[in-house]
Amino acid sequence: MYYWIFLAVVVVFVVFLSGIRVIRPTTRGLVERLGKYRRYASPGFNWIIPVIDRMFKINITEVMVNAEPQEIITSDKLNASVDAQVYFKVKSDEENVKNSQYSVNNYKYQIVNLARTTLRNIIGTMTLKSANSERGKINSELHRTLREETAHWGIDIVRTELKEIDPPEDVQETMNKVVKAENEKVAAIDFATATETMADGARRAEIKKAEGVRQAKILEAEGEAQAIRLVNEAADKYFVGNAQLLRRLMTVETALSANAKIVIPSNTELVNVIGEMAGILPFKQDANGSAKPAVR
Repeated sequence: MYYWIFLAVVVVFVVFLSGIRVIRPTTRGLVERLGKYRRYASPGFNWIIPVIDRMFKINITEVMVNAEPQEIITSDKLNASVDAQVYFKVKSDEENVKNSQYSVNNYKYQIVNLARTTLRNIIGTMTLKSANSERGKINSELHRTLREETAHWGIDIVRTELKEIDPPEDVQETMNKVVKAENEKVAAIDFATATETMADGARRAEIKKAEGVRQAKILEAEGEAQAIRLVNEAADKYFVGNAQLLRRLMTVETALSANAKIVIPSNTELVNVIGEMAGILPFKQDANGSAKPAVR
């Protein structure tokens, strides 16, 4: 009797242990009883009836799938190797978890194929150049289409990334040559601009130098004019009717500027003029023949 009781207890304990299911925070569970949906299992301790019940665990964290490289013919008849990545996750509420299992068969596989088809539709209408320059537009269009198509799958398309768009090798080589030529053209333009700037700077410097020389000559001419004006005033004041005397005085000035010594007789008018301009009088001889300065 005790044997059968012990055996029954052991069987119940084993059945109880075999029905324990622990759900992590990163997953959710769907319990089916004899192939029919029974209930939704939240994170934590859960128990099902062994053999009769069956639990399916669904990961609700963000997942990345690669759309795998594929050859796409662009609108300009070029074959481009295109690859993309899709980031998605199953929504955590009961209805969406059920949809991810009962509304679509193998949603990862479906998302990959849908992304590949969408990329062919988008890039097939673009040129290779525009496809490379408008990656953001392609990503936005791909993301929008996937969200619309998977709305009833219980899936949230987080983002899409266009991984690469590689043209054929010969086209890539040609594009590299074009880019190199463009860079060389830009460098040549920059060099020409720098040379032109240097030449313009040198020209401006020469203009400034010429302006300085011109200004110096103008000032010199103005000085000479001022000197001539002063000479004319002196002539009007001291040499009215004595042009010959003025000419002699100018000759004396030129000679004295060269440290020359000129002997002038004391009884000439030139001596009186020089003395008048300097504020002195010529020497006069006394009765004894010695020289004395005249006193006014």
